[in-house]
Amino acid sequence: MASTANEFDHEDQASLNSVRSVDPTPDTLTKLVRRLRTLTLTLLPLQVPLDSINDPTSRIITPRVVQAYIAAGGDLVEALPYCLLRARKEFIWEANHNPADYDENLCRAIACEVLARRVIHVSPPERITSMMSTRYTHKELDGDNSDKTSALEMAIDSHCTIFLSSSEAQDVVNDLWQGRIVQKHSEGHVIEFQPYREAYNGGFWAHFDPARLSVPRYQNMFRIIIWFFFLFVYSQAVREPLDKVNKEHRDLDPFEVILYVMGLSFAIEDFYKIYKLLLFVSWRALAFWNFVSILTDVILVVAFSLRMAGLSAHGDNFEGKKSNANYDEYRMKLITIFDGYKYVGTMQICVARMLQESGIFFALLALLGIGFLQGLYALDAADGNTEPAQEVINLLIQALLQSPDYGRWNGWAPALFLYYLWNVATVVILLNILISLFSSAYDDVVEDAAAEYLAYFADKTIGMIRAPDEFAYPAPFNLIELVMIAPFEYVLSKSAYAKFNRFVMPVLFFLPLTTIAIFEAELTPSKNKWVKDWLAHPDQGLEDLPEHRDPIVEGEDANKGWEISKVKFDDLVKMLPDTTHSSETVILREIRGLKSEIAELKKLLLEKHKSE
Repeated sequence: MASTANEFDHEDQASLNSVRSVDPTPDTLTKLVRRLRTLTLTLLPLQVPLDSINDPTSRIITPRVVQAYIAAGGDLVEALPYCLLRARKEFIWEANHNPADYDENLCRAIACEVLARRVIHVSPPERITSMMSTRYTHKELDGDNSDKTSALEMAIDSHCTIFLSSSEAQDVVNDLWQGRIVQKHSEGHVIEFQPYREAYNGGFWAHFDPARLSVPRYQNMFRIIIWFFFLFVYSQAVREPLDKVNKEHRDLDPFEVILYVMGLSFAIEDFYKIYKLLLFVSWRALAFWNFVSILTDVILVVAFSLRMAGLSAHGDNFEGKKSNANYDEYRMKLITIFDGYKYVGTMQICVARMLQESGIFFALLALLGIGFLQGLYALDAADGNTEPAQEVINLLIQALLQSPDYGRWNGWAPALFLYYLWNVATVVILLNILISLFSSAYDDVVEDAAAEYLAYFADKTIGMIRAPDEFAYPAPFNLIELVMIAPFEYVLSKSAYAKFNRFVMPVLFFLPLTTIAIFEAELTPSKNKWVKDWLAHPDQGLEDLPEHRDPIVEGEDANKGWEISKVKFDDLVKMLPDTTHSSETVILREIRGLKSEIAELKKLLLEKHKSE
């Protein structure tokens, strides 16, 4: 038994070490996915506790099970994480469409995700980036080929917190965030990831590269600076002196012009990003905050339209129209730029989850509201005098906001009774349901806050570079690209257009590129030990070195005969429990060892009996 296990481990290690870049056809990849699904169905024919699957010492996902799945990949070990995550997605789909087997399929889906994480964990470090970032295509249920996607992108789209919270996944994400891994654009909008050749060498001019503006970390810093400028412009634009609200000042001031120009650039950037995601990726890549950004863009456009309506108003009612337009025109442009910080990011996850959960509340509220509106409007019309429906809607909304007007229905008992029922249904029942939903969403996020944030950070990082854009012009400079640079794409050749962009971008972004080049060439922690020590605050003695295992006492204490390593480190380890395996696995291993010893003893007794 022991020799077989060792042989299996040796073959498995050889398979991992031979991992190479592979490009299987969609048909071959689909066959591997189906094989992994079948193996998972055999592994988990029944429902098991979810905690027992994700446990580091799980008795289900044992090292031998991981080795079996690696062996199941054959020559396609590099595509194994992608196929496992694809199998996970299919099990989730089956769970949602077959409620009777929901728990069983959910267990299988979690098992596939855990196995993908374990396979990455035991892979050679030099192959991890390729295994997570290489894009593959599989056959869909309708027979068509899917869009190209990587294991990392599929994990983000499927919200695989277990996979994304692994140290290996976060290492790749951090390399993408800091620009140590960059995109390479090929023909047909194919994107490959490769190490940045100047990450650890090269001087100032080697790092003075317009392509560095595409690095997520620098994009985020640039947006923060632009955001603070936008806040300043917004605060100046909303400060409207009283002497301007008259007929003599009917023009836009400079701050309003800048405000609406920046708002237009933000809107174009958001719509263009969504267009590229839908064109080259999938609608599944759209996140909750993409829709929030679109909503705020629409509000800003409406505000601008109202402002123009106020400027074009004439006559005696000009002041009133302009005032109403001014009240509605300015809205804060919500840009989620500070979510790179853990606290802010976690709070944004909570807010997003709460707003998503509130959909149930608003659906129930809409159904109840329509019924009560019809009933109260009919009772109001019973006396032959009907008021506008807006009046009834206003009364219902006021009651929902805990300011009911019971005096409105004093003269008609059935209407008052129905109004009482509306207050009970909304204030007592629905609002408590909403509070429960919010509490449940908050608990779900906070309970696993670290993994949720790491998954969110991975989504944020990949989202900045996912839509193929070889030449990045962050807002509001995207307006310059749209008007003065993009038209040349249809006139110049591809190489000439690239040279044109490389000439314009250093001039346009001279200050940001200079700052980036100085930081990467002179101040980056990888090149300056004092910067690394200042930022990282390394602790001494944390590395696993031989001198740390059995330290030698020196100096005065050695003269006194004192000694630390009276008991050798290897002997101390033998006294420790095996925490890498579950207690059941340890017991079974000891039983197998005991059976082997009994078999050997039995063999010796038989030989001795024959000799006598």
